[in-house]
Amino acid sequence: MFEAWGRLVHRRRLPVLAISTVVLVLSALSLVQGAELEGPPFTETEAFRARELIRKEIPPPATAPAPGSSFVLVFTSRSGLDATDPAFVGAMREAVATLQTDARVTGIRMPEDAGPSSAALRSKDSKRAMAVVDLKDNTGAASVYFPDLRALVRSDELEIIATGNVPLNRDIDMGLEADLQRAEIVSLPAALILLIVVFGSVAASLVSLAVGLLVIVGGLGATFMLARTSDVSQYAPNIATLVGLGVAIDYSLFVVSRFREELTAGRDVGDAVAKAVGTAGRAVAFSGLTVAVGLSGMLFYPGTFVVSLGFAGALVVVIALFYALTFLPALLSVLGHRVNAWRLPLPAGRGRSGAWRAIATAVMRRPLTVLVPTLAFVVLAASPVFHLRLAASDIAVLPPTYESRQGIDLLIAEFPGQDQSRVTVVAHFPDGPPLSPENVGSLYGLSRRLAVLPDVLRVEGPVDLDTRLDLAGYQALYAQAPGSRGAAVEAALGRTVGEHIAVLSVVSARRSNTDEARELVRAIRAQEITGGRILVTGATAADLDGIAYLIDHTPLAVAFVMVTTYVVLFLLLGSVVLPLKALAMNVLSVSASFGALVWVFQEGHLAGLLNFSPQSIEPSLPVIMFCLIFGLSMDYEVLLLSRIQEEHRRTGNNTTAVAEGLERSGRLITGAAAIMVAVFAAFALADIAIIKAVGLGLGVAIALDATLVRGLIVPATMRLLGEWNWWAPRPLRRLYERAGLGHTEPAPAAAEA
Repeated sequence: MFEAWGRLVHRRRLPVLAISTVVLVLSALSLVQGAELEGPPFTETEAFRARELIRKEIPPPATAPAPGSSFVLVFTSRSGLDATDPAFVGAMREAVATLQTDARVTGIRMPEDAGPSSAALRSKDSKRAMAVVDLKDNTGAASVYFPDLRALVRSDELEIIATGNVPLNRDIDMGLEADLQRAEIVSLPAALILLIVVFGSVAASLVSLAVGLLVIVGGLGATFMLARTSDVSQYAPNIATLVGLGVAIDYSLFVVSRFREELTAGRDVGDAVAKAVGTAGRAVAFSGLTVAVGLSGMLFYPGTFVVSLGFAGALVVVIALFYALTFLPALLSVLGHRVNAWRLPLPAGRGRSGAWRAIATAVMRRPLTVLVPTLAFVVLAASPVFHLRLAASDIAVLPPTYESRQGIDLLIAEFPGQDQSRVTVVAHFPDGPPLSPENVGSLYGLSRRLAVLPDVLRVEGPVDLDTRLDLAGYQALYAQAPGSRGAAVEAALGRTVGEHIAVLSVVSARRSNTDEARELVRAIRAQEITGGRILVTGATAADLDGIAYLIDHTPLAVAFVMVTTYVVLFLLLGSVVLPLKALAMNVLSVSASFGALVWVFQEGHLAGLLNFSPQSIEPSLPVIMFCLIFGLSMDYEVLLLSRIQEEHRRTGNNTTAVAEGLERSGRLITGAAAIMVAVFAAFALADIAIIKAVGLGLGVAIALDATLVRGLIVPATMRLLGEWNWWAPRPLRRLYERAGLGHTEPAPAAAEA
């Protein structure tokens, strides 16, 4: 089937190139149009349901202004003045004077205007002060013009740092965009150099790089097209580029190499294209299926931004397969022998007694001697994973050199209350009003129990307005008719009481991402109230719920990926043993990568070199890493085993097939892996910690996979299994042969020469 497709593409090469050009133009148009990228929150959680209850039952007053956003300016005297000094205050007012008249600014809150709250706007040692600038637009819109506002704030006497939601949001978006540009600038030249080393021909290298560029444009265009119809995470373009560039160059490398091999064996251009598509193209198609299957594991987390990453990754793999099986063979048909143009005097690295044959032969001579220490090393590399701690990412995703990150660090370290957190407790009474005497009693008891929990500073809510009132006092107060309780009480109730809910705010002395804050949320959720139920939200609750959601859905996602991959590999290899071995090899690569992730990003090794702050692992990161690594690692397993299978059918000898298959594909796999590691290393240079972690983790996994796993563990295990590698039950074998999946034309005798 694949050979027939190759012949068809060769005969219709010009129309195929025209179709590829049309697809490229459409992709470029979609890329130029762009789209707004913002992944959805976790919706299938208690924290989200609690927020929705508050939104529905306690909407803002109709006269309230539209929700806007804000940013914070932190001021420090260059000459050491206290923040209370009149000269400091005057310089601060002068610095923000231009903002006062800007139409985009709705107000500026400064310490001198805050009355009793002024202490919260000055640092604990009174050496710094902050101003809160309120904006009319939401965070996304305000991020666009924030640089203009920031440029208006200047002072010769004060150092100024801008931080808060708006600058943080902008810095993350700009950081992701800069990371993508940096990765492309670094990875493309590196890939070209490595391709020249592998091919020894500039023309062949440019062909493979051209496919990579087409796939990048196609992947980004498809990602933005997807974003115009659904929510897509801002990380999606980086993931699409990372995956697309890696697999595109890999696929083109194998197809072009096989095409050149067939030309060398004496075939004409048409037959060489057909043979390359029928062998390398077939392996590439199955490899693409396994990568897509791995990425599809992300689709098992509905209601999260992970789904959009799965779709973006799967789309770019489909595009890579499209170009590898259409544009590439059509281009090779046009080029013919000119694909070998501009040769360089580099060693070919092939031959009957090459390095990879020697390695495979040595390994298979003493398989256990090689296998045991190699497995021990991989297990040791994976061991840090037992210390894994998951927590939602915070400002630490930005490097310490960013201004917005420096500002947040200052606020937390030096300003009162900034190192605290709030837990929002929603008491839901479905059958009665929250302020009935019975429900007020439930709320009062709940508030007093929450107040004595560890690390709780205070509780704020409808039964905490006046310390002089006891339970009977609050019941009497709320028995009065609305409007007769006083303006302050009515205002407080408008913010905390709905038709069926009452909201309590628990102020904790611990930051939201600490273990103590998590224990507090668990303790609050363990509380009960008569006549209703308790729901908890806030940063810590959302963090816990997100982790629990991912853990609950992961077994099904992993099972789907592994079972489907097993089926695809059986369809490729016709064996029930080799797919199991391949899955085990991938588990080794994934485990070692996770170990590196914990060792570097959680424990902080190489933090100075890579410019990041050690932190807990973002809960979605292991999910993303598993799906990416599982698909990409299986890429090399498919390409290697398909060549070993071809040699086994030709020779009928397992040991010879392993040695010959590794010799003929080992150099290509090493070159392809080196290119992919170079691509991933470029992403490891990213400023945003999540992209940096993905790049580093994938680079470690692929490097380990293409050396220790494919070079040592695979030949050792295949030697131990012997002919059992190719075993399948007779009914499955007959089904496999009847479907025509087992047919491969023997390699020509000329190829041996």
